[in-house]
Amino acid sequence: MNKRDYYEVLGVSKDASEAEIKSAFRKLAKKYHPDVSKEPDAAEKFKEAQEAYSVLSDATKRKQYDQFGHAAFSGGAGGAGGSYGGFSGFDFGDINLDDIFDMFGGGFSSGFGSFGGRRSSNRKQKGPDRVIQIDLDFEEAVFGCKKTINLTLNEKCSDCNGEGGHGSKTCDKCHGSGTITGQQQTLFGSFMTRTTCDKCGGSGTIFEDTCKTCRGTGRIKKNKDIEVTIPAGVDTGNQLRISGKGEAGVNGGPNGDIYLEFYVRKHPIFERDGNDIYLDMPITITDAVLGGKIDVPTLYGTVKVSVPAGSLSGDKLRIKGKGISDVNSGRKGDMFIILNVITPKKLSRDQKKLFESLAKTNLDDSKEFDRIKKYL
Repeated sequence: MNKRDYYEVLGVSKDASEAEIKSAFRKLAKKYHPDVSKEPDAAEKFKEAQEAYSVLSDATKRKQYDQFGHAAFSGGAGGAGGSYGGFSGFDFGDINLDDIFDMFGGGFSSGFGSFGGRRSSNRKQKGPDRVIQIDLDFEEAVFGCKKTINLTLNEKCSDCNGEGGHGSKTCDKCHGSGTITGQQQTLFGSFMTRTTCDKCGGSGTIFEDTCKTCRGTGRIKKNKDIEVTIPAGVDTGNQLRISGKGEAGVNGGPNGDIYLEFYVRKHPIFERDGNDIYLDMPITITDAVLGGKIDVPTLYGTVKVSVPAGSLSGDKLRIKGKGISDVNSGRKGDMFIILNVITPKKLSRDQKKLFESLAKTNLDDSKEFDRIKKYL
């Protein structure tokens, strides 16, 4: 019987890359593996794909095949067309055999290596971390504070010291290994399988008496209060890690951590930008024209600030060091006052006369007016 073209067998083009060839073989191997495929010719198709891959995955053999076709391997394609159950001359390269054997479950091992063996579950594991949102008032975030947090966590059972039982002894089924080893016959020969011991759950240890307090889990739920100190300068989105206060570990592993994530409520008049504070400050038209001193509220009390004569709405005044302390360095930001000149809406008769006299003010010395004057 004439053999099919190897490229046709794998369903790839003649200029296919090494990765494409491996991927094509992997798909065919999973599809036609005789132990899982119900198609009547599955064994032949798997053998055909195996033979094609053994040639096309080898750069030298592929070059010979491209030049001479099947005649280049008159004695069999490097052993690939030989005995169905053997690997003579066949190289899987770095194909992931777990992809082919995942239908069997468990792990495989033989004289040529181990594939996907399960780890014993008796190793120490750190407990899960917890993330908790803490809502803070603006001043609490600025100056720092203490908070009491109420949590329900899994803690190590004190009655059995987290072991889950009393009178521990080596599991008589797995002999303390935590795994059960068996043997399975497959297309590729005899393989050793390794599964988690169902008697000890992979711990390698069983108990004469299961702990009644934790029902064998080694952990119990406990509600408790934790007092934490919030440092000055935190902002929305910042996190604070509290080491070792999270969920209990497994098999004697360390506790997880608690992460506090902050949400800072807005302030009625102050606006924060990093470590700087901004305040929109209304001033009278008189203060804007003549200048003067005004009382300005800050995070640290009221201060006197000088307004320069001729100030305009939008002008910015800076008060150094009246911002927020940096949560890491402690260095304080600044406070910026944005002036907002308020135009009076109600005037007395005398006030109106004053503004009428101001209407005669000469704008010839104004640079802003000078740019527009030529168009008037």
